[in-house]
Amino acid sequence: MSDFISRMSRALDRQAPTWGITPVPEHLRGLSELDLGVLWGDLSVGLLVLAAGALLVPGLGLPQASLAILIGSAVGCLLLALVGVAGSREGVPGMVLFRPVLGLRGSWLPSVLNLVQLVGWTAIEMWAMGRVANTVSKTLFHLDADLFWLVIVAVFCTALALGGPVLVVRKWLERFGVYVMAAAGAWLTYRVIFAGDLSALWSRPGKGGWPTFVLAVDLVIAMPVSWLPLVADFNRFSKNGINSFAGTFWGFFAGNAWFLALGAMLVLAAGAAPDAAGIGASIATLAGGTLLLVILLVGETDEAFANIYSAAVSLQNLFPRAPQRLSIAGVGGTGLALAAFLSMGAYQYFLLLIGSVFVPLFGVFVADYFVLGDSGYSETDLFESRGRFWFRWGVKWAAIIPWVLGFVVYQWSVPTGPGWWTSTVERAATALHLPFPLLGAALGASLPSFLTAFGFALAFGIRGLQRGAPQRPEPPPARSTRS
Repeated sequence: MSDFISRMSRALDRQAPTWGITPVPEHLRGLSELDLGVLWGDLSVGLLVLAAGALLVPGLGLPQASLAILIGSAVGCLLLALVGVAGSREGVPGMVLFRPVLGLRGSWLPSVLNLVQLVGWTAIEMWAMGRVANTVSKTLFHLDADLFWLVIVAVFCTALALGGPVLVVRKWLERFGVYVMAAAGAWLTYRVIFAGDLSALWSRPGKGGWPTFVLAVDLVIAMPVSWLPLVADFNRFSKNGINSFAGTFWGFFAGNAWFLALGAMLVLAAGAAPDAAGIGASIATLAGGTLLLVILLVGETDEAFANIYSAAVSLQNLFPRAPQRLSIAGVGGTGLALAAFLSMGAYQYFLLLIGSVFVPLFGVFVADYFVLGDSGYSETDLFESRGRFWFRWGVKWAAIIPWVLGFVVYQWSVPTGPGWWTSTVERAATALHLPFPLLGAALGASLPSFLTAFGFALAFGIRGLQRGAPQRPEPPPARSTRS
């Protein structure tokens, strides 16, 4: 058995060499704008994106929901593309990019949070795919076997993650996956419009309640923002920053806006319930059978692959010597074990909680990397203990504070989480005699949170420069990691 595993590992290395968290060498940076457009376009669509779109209506009418989708997608994809550029320039994964921002040890905190959220996303994807596969199974074979299909889904997605990003993009998505998803989406769009009378759907007013327009924008922003901690993990294999930005922005924007709108129309045209099973049942009925549902199920596998792969990379930022493939297998197994405990209500909370943590964190990163100009790292900078990015005890406390303030503003604007948490936030604001929620939640949560973290990070950074913060001696010249 050990000999078989060894041969399999060598075969995978020949097809798609694995790479840890050190800068990717130039000869492995071959993903073009088209490659990245295919990758992020495919990652932006799927059953769970349809389910997220379904959450926007009937509380909002289709015109308001569509506007929220366009605004939220543009804002979220801009952030996603900017972080992708940083990954492309430096050739390192997302959690390593936080070493200059938060310190070598400070980067452990987002790594832990990212690992937790990626295992959660893996479980959500497996849960959704397992339920849909079982729906198909009951229709075609009269076989009700939730656990069986869940295991099949988990094994396949873990196998993709073992192959790595380059192999998945060029051997799976570009040869098969993207065409299948595009054809399935086009056919489903046609059937929804034909069955639902688009003009009638467009003129149907919303019922009000959850979500309001600003909360709908926040929910949409959360879709691309949920990929922020992952984007550099894949874009570090791109040829250059221009390819990285363009492919990431337009690929994700097009797919995200399309499938969110399609999910909203499924609710209005077919009465779909806003969860994976409800969406799946409506697709099977509206689109003329289960074949389309099977195709969409296959297309969902790349999301789970990305979550499993990036979780393993985040784990390597905590434990650099951890074998990547063993980590991938562990994440896949953990996601499988958790998948049985999920609900759609938990999915809503999960999306918004991701925003409350990672929106302000990337506000700090954008200020540090793109405005203060702390970029162009050498490998020595990023990995040397007590070197340039060691700061105090391995943590850059001046960056932690803006991150925490951004999180507080997010929760102050729109408390997100279980009832005990939201009640605690409200009681704290009342005890401090603060208006609650901030500005009546008129601006939502994502924008105030990002601007707060960005502004304080910028102010702290400029203040440090004005005070003449001690500069560490430059390390010896190292091979540039920019492409």
